[in-house]
Amino acid sequence: MGQAARQRGLRTVQSASFALPDGLRSAEHLHAGPDFADAVAPAYGIAPLEAPCDWLAGLPQELTRRDVRMMPIAEAYALRRPAFVKSPNDKSIRAMVYADGSRLPGPDAVETATPVLVSDTVTFTAEYRLHCLDGAVHTGSRYAEGGRLALGPLPESARAFGADVLAETGAALPSAIVIDVGLLDGHWAVVEANAAWASGLYTACPDRALDVILRAAGPADDVALRDRPFIRTPS
Repeated sequence: MGQAARQRGLRTVQSASFALPDGLRSAEHLHAGPDFADAVAPAYGIAPLEAPCDWLAGLPQELTRRDVRMMPIAEAYALRRPAFVKSPNDKSIRAMVYADGSRLPGPDAVETATPVLVSDTVTFTAEYRLHCLDGAVHTGSRYAEGGRLALGPLPESARAFGADVLAETGAALPSAIVIDVGLLDGHWAVVEANAAWASGLYTACPDRALDVILRAAGPADDVALRDRPFIRTPS
């Protein structure tokens, strides 16, 4: 990613902490985790774009192939079955299968109104990351098979499913976003949406992924009107 940026004449800086790098007086883009973005983006006038918290839960089951619901964690405490639980747009609640709601972080660790996504426990045969720009799949790659890291190329069938998802739901997403999709019981399904500025590339084309990242986290003054509702608000 850094090499692709430098080939465009962009200066790149890495930070080992959430503090603003010494001597850095301006920045226009970022590629980092949510906590770093929340700490740094406002100071530089960068507007990170992300999917709505309830986007995945609002998809028709024909696209998810499983039950996915968003609820406050206080409601998830009542679960009495195994479920996959995660935070919608950050990592405040570890993404994993919980035996039941009692295993989730308690009220002493997290606000009870904190939203979480709760879904059926499933295993995808293969999973693919799609970097999407302006309603089209711009680049992508395979990142897992059977729940384990397995890098590989993006097949045309995954690209075609991504195009279908964007055609049906793209208006509810920012113009630059990452969508993960996978094969579930022989059918294509949406895994989740992720902010492009916080997503790894795997084996996607770095230059084309950079197109998406630059749009997804750029100067606030340059954000198009249609993307303004998707600007992340620091928690």
